[in-house]
Amino acid sequence: MSKPKHIRVLEHTEAKVVLRNIRTSPRKLNLVAQLIRGQHVSEALVQLAFSSRRIAEDVKKALESAIANAENNHKLDVDSLIVKEAYVGKGLVMKRFHARARGRGARILKPFSNLTIVVQQGEFA
Repeated sequence: MSKPKHIRVLEHTEAKVVLRNIRTSPRKLNLVAQLIRGQHVSEALVQLAFSSRRIAEDVKKALESAIANAENNHKLDVDSLIVKEAYVGKGLVMKRFHARARGRGARILKPFSNLTIVVQQGEFA
């Protein structure tokens, strides 16, 4: 016996991409994700291309991947895509040690994030 067919969670007019283990804090990544929420994909790409934040380049690659998924896997029209959702989740946290004065140590936390982008075919107002 084989496994039952995977049930599609998204609607037929949506495509999704998940980017895991991004080396930045969720708080910083969410600032960039806020820029593109609810925008037309072409405007979102322009916003990310001219953003001064380092992580904007990775978010742009993820958005381009979501657009490619919509076009190739789900046969959606690229010109009518909007960013329906862009949300950030917490990933793992690497704990590091930094030597301090008098034989003490300080803990350094290096957080990772997960990014999910959902694009939807629809009318843009």
